[in-house]
Amino acid sequence: MAQKSTQKLTIKEIEKLLNQQTVVILDAVDEKLKKMELRIDKKIDKLTTTLDKFLKRMTDLEDEFIIMKEDLKRVKAVLKEKLGVALD
Repeated sequence: MAQKSTQKLTIKEIEKLLNQQTVVILDAVDEKLKKMELRIDKKIDKLTTTLDKFLKRMTDLEDEFIIMKEDLKRVKAVLKEKLGVALD
């Protein structure tokens, strides 16, 4: 017949075991958080790149629009001067 092992733990031993368990749990949580942080960083980088490209396109379009408005003003001025036609 197998004997039951009865072992009494002191408070110090229990504290030590609980501290070890806490360290293991915190290390696991830390590792999980690091992985999540990396994923979030990658997504933020991708979003930032996308926004930068979008803003570049918007700025280019605004610049082109300004140039076209000035060209149109010159065309209107020439039409008014040469043909006497006002397009306002």
